[in-house]
Amino acid sequence: MSRVPWRSLRTAVAVGILGAVLWRTGSGPLVAGLGSVDPALLVLAVALTVPATVACAWRWRLVAGGLGVGVALGPAVASCYRAQFLNTTLPGGVLGDVHRGVRHGRDAGDTGRGLRAVAWERLSGQVVLGAIALLVLVLLPSPVRPAMPLVLTGLVAAGVAGCVAGGVVVLLVRRVRPAATAQRFLHTVRDELEGAHVVRRAWPGVVVASMVAAGVHLSTYLVAARAVGVAGSPATLLPVAVLVLLAAGLPVNVAGWGPREGMAAWVFGASGLGADQGVATAVAYGAMVLVANLPGAVVLLVAWSRRRREVAPA
Repeated sequence: MSRVPWRSLRTAVAVGILGAVLWRTGSGPLVAGLGSVDPALLVLAVALTVPATVACAWRWRLVAGGLGVGVALGPAVASCYRAQFLNTTLPGGVLGDVHRGVRHGRDAGDTGRGLRAVAWERLSGQVVLGAIALLVLVLLPSPVRPAMPLVLTGLVAAGVAGCVAGGVVVLLVRRVRPAATAQRFLHTVRDELEGAHVVRRAWPGVVVASMVAAGVHLSTYLVAARAVGVAGSPATLLPVAVLVLLAAGLPVNVAGWGPREGMAAWVFGASGLGADQGVATAVAYGAMVLVANLPGAVVLLVAWSRRRREVAPA
């Protein structure tokens, strides 16, 4: 029951952001963004998404194999397309990956390891995207560039504090909690450290795959900006794009909508490109991503049809 208010809160946050954006800009940018999407742009989006999906599947294969729940590249690509489609059509933006982890874990005979493999794969991708974003925001002018020294200091402090807090929690649980509870907790810590160790061992492949995926997503966003008619240079648009993609990764959206449009409105306006242009670009990008992930719907239909054929004789 405690999950229901959290889901409602996430949906309310996303709807609130969208409402504020529409109140600020009106429906014009929404119509302009959708109007800029033509068949040629959608074909390009589909083509761009192929290498990004293969890169994510390869990254998942590396992590899952290290955890002992290996997955072949072909099924991994199909599962990633299915997860991406669900992420872009269901609230939260992560339910597709949860489904991917549970299905693979059941097929491999270890649901826990299946979920951990997906969690570490997604986390490693976000870490690489965050590193790229920091580099871009430090080197190129953007509305947040003056605050970057403070941001870097805060990240270092948070990392140190997290390590210290984790050590303190382990010590307290071992001394205060009953033995069974402490043992379960330490087993959980051990499992997560195992996942971190796998990512560390496979870091070259994980980093390369994550850079390919991030590069494709950034390129798609820049293409959407050009389609809308944004006239900024690549040096101006790149910091804007990384900020919008970081906001799009927050799990408080409705089928991908919410923080992405809010961040686009703010950062485009602060960069002198116009909040309306930012919202129109975010809408065009959202439409491109949805169509590019439609192969995931085909994977869902094929799996559903196969299950029906298997269940019918029984």
